[in-house]
Amino acid sequence: MKRRTFISVLGVAMAALLPSAAAAAGQPPQVRVTNIRRVFYNGEHNAFTDLVRFGDRFYLTFRSCPDGHMVHPTASIIILASTDAKQWEQVHRFSVDKRDTRDPHFLVFKDTLFVYTGTWYCGQTSPKPQDYDLNQHLGYTAWSKDGAEWHSPVLLEGTFGHYIWRANAFDGKAYLCGRRKKDFAVGPKGEGSMVESAMLESDDGLIWRTRALFQEIDGDETAFQFEADGSIIAIGRRGRANAQLLRSKKPYTQWERQELDRYIGGPLLTRWAGRYVVGGRKTIGDKGPVTSLCWLVNDQLHEFAELPSAGDNSYPGLVETGPGRALVSWYSSHEKDATGKPITAIYLADLEIVD
Repeated sequence: MKRRTFISVLGVAMAALLPSAAAAAGQPPQVRVTNIRRVFYNGEHNAFTDLVRFGDRFYLTFRSCPDGHMVHPTASIIILASTDAKQWEQVHRFSVDKRDTRDPHFLVFKDTLFVYTGTWYCGQTSPKPQDYDLNQHLGYTAWSKDGAEWHSPVLLEGTFGHYIWRANAFDGKAYLCGRRKKDFAVGPKGEGSMVESAMLESDDGLIWRTRALFQEIDGDETAFQFEADGSIIAIGRRGRANAQLLRSKKPYTQWERQELDRYIGGPLLTRWAGRYVVGGRKTIGDKGPVTSLCWLVNDQLHEFAELPSAGDNSYPGLVETGPGRALVSWYSSHEKDATGKPITAIYLADLEIVD
């Protein structure tokens, strides 16, 4: 795929991305953002990214749908691969019959690369929002041992009624975040207070069981990491309200929750250079929704980058590429085509710690 760099976008973006002054002693480091580029656009709605390094290659995944952002049976998951994070090739694309596939996330587990996706049931046509049924949600995966030969779509036992999201692994077990209706109540879509966020556990990445609950009310997208002792730190979206920082120790029955200073849509929580990075969509002031990256220090967010983005955007992925360097992915609709219509495309940028 031909790589295209937009000089006009880069020039405007860099002024906003570079920190205004050197961080004071004890403050998180400054980060330089460079090589901002659009890496994929096919005329469809492209969204919900993730990144990983597996073997000697980088992998980028996202959802692509000719009918747009909402729930459609025409959606599919695309997986790209690259040896240098510059030139990318499609290595796999899959869909699920009569279902919308969305929010793909990677997990490297037991020498296998998994791509997990939550799927809304649609039938033959796109359902109306009032007809979305969380109880009919089901998780699927594509998996590969070498990044070249893929097995998909594979149904995930134990995920029916769960809107699966980010994954992680610890001590020989895999974990997924799964949103579900409390008691699988029958009724409308059920987003909001009737939804809880469960932590699902698996021995093989394919068969799942409930281990604990992240949120008992207002469950939503949750990104989580394990500490060395098995304790969990997580960032939980709370609808349109401010996100929460969550912590728990084994057996994950008791949770500490702290409200953060902003709403975070499509949250990312990952480690880079020994620190925690939080990413996602923020809506602060009159600028509208944009994708930003922050250090998490002493339970506080310290923003270090605001990526070129507007409108429908966020759901970043991040992978370390070398000492003090990383690659970030996200999607956005801030650019327009030749007719002036907004496009929704996939973007990458290089990150470098500068002090």
